[in-house]
Amino acid sequence: MSVLRLRAALGPARLRGPGISWSVLRNYSSASAKEKASRSGVCERTELLEVLKARVKQLQAGHIPEVTLNKGELAPLSSDKLQEPLWKAVAPGPVGQQPGPRGGDEKPSRPGGWAEKLKKEMHVRQLKVERRLSIAAAQLAPEGQVKDKPKVKAKGKTKTKAKAKDKTKESLKSPESLKSPESLKSPESLKSPESLKNPNSAKSPKAKVVAAWSQSHTVPRVIYPHGKPRVLAVKEVAKPPRSQSGAKDSSQHKVLQQTIHSNLECFLFLQKPEEAERFLLLYHSSPAKRRLLDVNAYNIVMRCWARQGNLKHVNRLFSMLEAAGLQPSLDSYAAALECMGRVPPPAKAVHRCVQQLKHNGFHVDELFQKCLFEEDEKEMVLRAIRIVQPEYQLPPPPSPQTCTSSLLQDFYSKEKMVSYPKLDFSVQELQERFQRQLEMELDNTVTIESVESTKPLTPQAEKARELLATLRSQWHESLLQALQKSKRSMARLTTGSGYNTLYPYLCLLPDEEYVAIMMQILNSLSPQGESLAVLARELGNKIYDRHVTQRKLRSRQLEKVQEIYQGYIQLLARDSQPHQYLPREYWEKLVADAGFGPSLNLRDCSWPYVLLMRLGMHMLELLVRAAKVPRNILNPRLEPKLIPVLYHIYSFRSSGQVGLIKPHPIFSQIMSDAAEATLTFNSSAIPMLCPPVPWTSPNFGAFVLNDTKLMRFVDGAVQHQLLLEQCPPVNLHPVLDALNQLGNCAWKINQPVLDIIISIFNDKGNERLDIPPPVSEAPRPPTVPGGSAGSKTQKHELLLYKKKVAEMHSLRMDALYKLSIANYVRDKVFWFPHNMDFRGRTYPCPPYFNHLGNDVTRAILLFAEGRPLGPKGLDWLKIHLVNLTGLKKKNALQERLEYANEIMEEILDSADRPLTGRRWWMDTDEPWQALACCMEIAKASRCPDPAAYVSHFPIHQDGSCNGLQHYAALGRDLIGAISVNLMPCSVPQDVYSVVAQQVEEFRKKDAEQGVRIAQVLQGFISRKVVKQTVMTVVYGVTRYGGRLQMEKRLKEIDGFPEEYLWEASQYLVKQVFNSIKEMFSATRDIQNWLTESAKLIAQSGRTVEWVTPLGLPIVQPYYRSKPTVLNCGMQHLSVKTFYTNQKPDTVKQKNAFPPNFIHSLDSTHMMLTALHCLRQGLTFVSVHDCYWTHALTVDVMNQICRQQFVALHSERILQDLSKFMLETYCSPGRETRALWQKKLMEQLSNVPETGEFNLKKVMDSTYFFS
Repeated sequence: MSVLRLRAALGPARLRGPGISWSVLRNYSSASAKEKASRSGVCERTELLEVLKARVKQLQAGHIPEVTLNKGELAPLSSDKLQEPLWKAVAPGPVGQQPGPRGGDEKPSRPGGWAEKLKKEMHVRQLKVERRLSIAAAQLAPEGQVKDKPKVKAKGKTKTKAKAKDKTKESLKSPESLKSPESLKSPESLKSPESLKNPNSAKSPKAKVVAAWSQSHTVPRVIYPHGKPRVLAVKEVAKPPRSQSGAKDSSQHKVLQQTIHSNLECFLFLQKPEEAERFLLLYHSSPAKRRLLDVNAYNIVMRCWARQGNLKHVNRLFSMLEAAGLQPSLDSYAAALECMGRVPPPAKAVHRCVQQLKHNGFHVDELFQKCLFEEDEKEMVLRAIRIVQPEYQLPPPPSPQTCTSSLLQDFYSKEKMVSYPKLDFSVQELQERFQRQLEMELDNTVTIESVESTKPLTPQAEKARELLATLRSQWHESLLQALQKSKRSMARLTTGSGYNTLYPYLCLLPDEEYVAIMMQILNSLSPQGESLAVLARELGNKIYDRHVTQRKLRSRQLEKVQEIYQGYIQLLARDSQPHQYLPREYWEKLVADAGFGPSLNLRDCSWPYVLLMRLGMHMLELLVRAAKVPRNILNPRLEPKLIPVLYHIYSFRSSGQVGLIKPHPIFSQIMSDAAEATLTFNSSAIPMLCPPVPWTSPNFGAFVLNDTKLMRFVDGAVQHQLLLEQCPPVNLHPVLDALNQLGNCAWKINQPVLDIIISIFNDKGNERLDIPPPVSEAPRPPTVPGGSAGSKTQKHELLLYKKKVAEMHSLRMDALYKLSIANYVRDKVFWFPHNMDFRGRTYPCPPYFNHLGNDVTRAILLFAEGRPLGPKGLDWLKIHLVNLTGLKKKNALQERLEYANEIMEEILDSADRPLTGRRWWMDTDEPWQALACCMEIAKASRCPDPAAYVSHFPIHQDGSCNGLQHYAALGRDLIGAISVNLMPCSVPQDVYSVVAQQVEEFRKKDAEQGVRIAQVLQGFISRKVVKQTVMTVVYGVTRYGGRLQMEKRLKEIDGFPEEYLWEASQYLVKQVFNSIKEMFSATRDIQNWLTESAKLIAQSGRTVEWVTPLGLPIVQPYYRSKPTVLNCGMQHLSVKTFYTNQKPDTVKQKNAFPPNFIHSLDSTHMMLTALHCLRQGLTFVSVHDCYWTHALTVDVMNQICRQQFVALHSERILQDLSKFMLETYCSPGRETRALWQKKLMEQLSNVPETGEFNLKKVMDSTYFFS
């Protein structure tokens, strides 16, 4: 009976090894079905005999939980994505082997003849399998992983017993084994210092476990992604113990570790320490997989047990840590001491733990200076330490460091510090605003009224809304049931042979929240559908963001933020004492003063991009499967059959075949008829209702709860975040302070302009005024004769019609979102928190409505703070208006002012009767901003004292082809400097007009020589045609891109012959490039030097990196990456991943370096201007190279802007770049260098010569920014 029970417990799957199906083994057998059937009973009995023998040996080994044999396993071969174990996607591991002859010290009794014969037969079969595996290893193993061909020896070597391994693995996996007193027998093991110092000592039962693990051997492991066998690795196990510094540093390795960490963090959040330890053992028990574990993985599991006060398990993990060849970190000791704080042991045990901490080179104070704590962990660690040091006090906070950049010596000088400017709000008002913002973020989504809701509700719309509400209720229930069913099936897998990686992520939130997220995606889907990858990413990100919010609540981080923010308000409120701190400095001071409680920076628990996509795909599959609608719901004559609301199709794009999810026309029709009055957004898409939390590190700042990164980067890229975290914090202070300054600008809505825009929006729009019309206004589709397929022309017309409808819908929804958000905050003061891209260019975090938007968006934004116009303010308003018209760009400022005075009648008419008067404002370049400016001028000019009129209107000062300005300054290029207004001139120099004139001269010469296309272009070359290409040449536009720009401009010209478009654009782009090369010789030299340097760096296998003059580290994220293919149920999904050990994309690296470098310089100039405007008490925001301030302070801002440009370019920018790159890419002190390295050194050392332009002339240039 005991044998039968054992057999039943192991099951057929375990008898044949973990995860191997007979269908796979059958592929390696040449025996017929009849022969196998006749042998099956004998084989089964023999396998059971082998298992029993292995079990006997295990029991004889005492405390050793595994048989010390050469052992391995085959990965589960199921193609079901839900059954893929984590290590299948993450790391190579050992391969399973069939039972073979025993060797070594074991001397079993001699079996009978039938068994001997059967044993020999099974061994022959095994040799065939191994021979096939060795051939596969030689042919398919990735380069660098197959070291030696596996040798098959018939005699004298001990083989793995797959059944024994499986049985013993079950004992390791089960929660009972983790709690077993046999494995955790000695309570003295933690109290004894020897157990911490030497877990392999005789007193520690873990020593035997470690011995068993360390003696295990791996053999080739085969996994079968998508049904194709591929050997991943063939490695020897005999290795010296790993040290912490010996871990791989590649980003790929970090991503794999991140996958393990995120799984363990899930178990920590779910308070399931047994599951966490079981998961850790899946890796720890395999030497091949153990290399993916770092000390942080063990620490997470320690923290799981520490929260429960379980010293035995914490001690076990210390033993495992040492067995893995890793040294305990500061966090390891923090977990141990936290555990001791919860369940105080004898003082002797705490004393020994503290001594061991010191012995490993740490200090007790470092626990509180470097570790991140959640909930009451800090208090527990302190309680444990005070058991042995009753008088111990928390260490004082480190003294703040000051940035030493030569560009900001005055800014950070304590002698020149001034009080931070106050907002026009009391402490009480700011506290109320903070509470409203917090409530909004806790809800995670915000539902607002659509601006279309002002339309009268028709009976058809009312009926459609009722129908939609009924359907949504049914879909909610169906999705909930589908999710719960999916989780139940995953839970069975988790406890069975396969480990499911998604299951813990589906337990982090209540089921209702997952369903709400899926419903939100369904409700926002456009009739044209959306890419499968985009929807999967959005679903995955929404779940992650919601989890981060829950973590912040659970860890009590939110309580700490609330407490600190109450103090931070004192810096900003008008009724508080002035403080000579920057927002970042004051926040850091408050945090240091608070002392106790959780850390504000949570431990990093970001999920790998591939995992996010897999999770999102799973949710999307549930949505597609579960959401259904009756086919006859709109047409009762049809069959009452349930059909999917969403369907999966493929579309061919330039990048290849793309999967789309489209809503069924029935659903789109119901949504269209319902014309719902509300829109739902993530809370992070809405401007903040209180001043943003100041940026204090790359991981903390902006929103109160919503997780925001300091730097934006491509999904899946990790290099930028790693670079920021490695950067000394003090080096980032200027960038953080500049972002805080931009984010602290308060805004309000220009209500009269918003109301006019909404009225036109709801009255069929107006394309001329950039108000998109509804899709109903699209031209009628071409008619195709009934019954015929239609001609090619008709099909093409139909395709163009569908494209036009899709574009109209997209533009209409974009405008709807912007206007609805603006209407939602129409009576509020709000803020835009900022972050930046990898080049340092700044952007507001809310994506839809912000001041970087189009003419419509900018026209409805005003500064919340008002300032009197002062003596010159009204003049600046008038000059600004003329700038917006685009009429007097070549005229001096005084001439523009005179022109504005001449057309005052038109300005006042536009302000008073914008839609019923002469409507002069509609014919300007930026009509809505011009209208808003007309209204402001009208109010100010009618004021008894215009100088005293309080204006909230932002005045813009725009750089004159700013990219070329930076090039001209870098190269001290005199001709270039004059062309882009670095030199003082009585009238503005227009580089676009100069280039157009030069191109026209080239054209005339060619036309005289009979060049046909030059003759065709007569009268068509203008400033407008060449402007975009000239502007973007500096930012790396290629001749191909320039030709497309030219073609687009020529198409806009009435009367240009269409048949010459390609030839004319090709000719023009060539002449524009030649013209710029003549005019900006130094610019081209610098551009060529940057391009060639980047090319050689990329060819050496490295990516291009540099540091901006403000200390921001930058790396270009362009790699020749092969996408990871996710085998999902709906389709295979191609996901790009980025690792630093991938080969760089040489073409992208070299083409992108010049524009990216210039962008990093213009962002540096903007940040310097922002910081120094702050010191002068100015309101300042920017749209890249367009700077905004009040009319009163335009002159002051202009002075600061010029000072900082001169200061920036007085630095040795190119020389410093050359020095940095030589240090980074050319190893110093090597006598023998490769040829490529010598070439690279020569290139980087050969900095271009500069011209004679005197940079200080910029200070007197009126039109540098104007």
